[in-house]
Amino acid sequence: MEENKKEFDDEIKIARGQTSGKEFSCVPIIGQIEGHYAQEGGVKATKYDHIIPLLVALDENPDVHGILILINTLGGDVEAGLAIAEVIASLNTPTVSVVLGGGHSIGVPLAVSAKRSFIVESATMTIHPVRTTGTILGVPQAFHYLEKMQDRIIRFIISHSKIQEDTLRRMLSRTDMLVNDVGTVLDGEEAVNSGLIDCVGGIKESIQALKEMMNK
Repeated sequence: MEENKKEFDDEIKIARGQTSGKEFSCVPIIGQIEGHYAQEGGVKATKYDHIIPLLVALDENPDVHGILILINTLGGDVEAGLAIAEVIASLNTPTVSVVLGGGHSIGVPLAVSAKRSFIVESATMTIHPVRTTGTILGVPQAFHYLEKMQDRIIRFIISHSKIQEDTLRRMLSRTDMLVNDVGTVLDGEEAVNSGLIDCVGGIKESIQALKEMMNK
């Protein structure tokens, strides 16, 4: 219990910046998005049961006027990632996300959940259909469940970005880009041109955007 508390306390010591007397906090979403089951030792992970209360606490903190979300994730648990994305999207505090290395799989809704989104030119984002591990019963209900989950993700992405639904669905079903898989890989410029991400830019540009939102 004490070890878990210390780990959580360490995570909420967020890096802070300041502009015009207003502080902003920096929240990293890195590694694999951890769901209800803990990742094996040595795997860097973003724990949804830690980051969700952290985001709520920052939103309720009168000293925090903005949140910068740094994203470098290969994806992970769909339910956990979508839950984090929904929390970010519903915050009152100005939010800006920046994809630095990768925003893959469930990292896509996380990247678009902020009020403004950036991506560096060298970063990539992988868009593919929902995948699952373990045994799947060969019955229509199982595939209907996966289809409904996919629709939830699609609805979230198109409602928090400028990408068109038919464009996103074509990316999901593309078969000529990924080896042994279906989907699309976008670099920074392609992600912006598709309407998925707002702007190409890094830390400088994302902080400047956050400052403008904070000072309004």
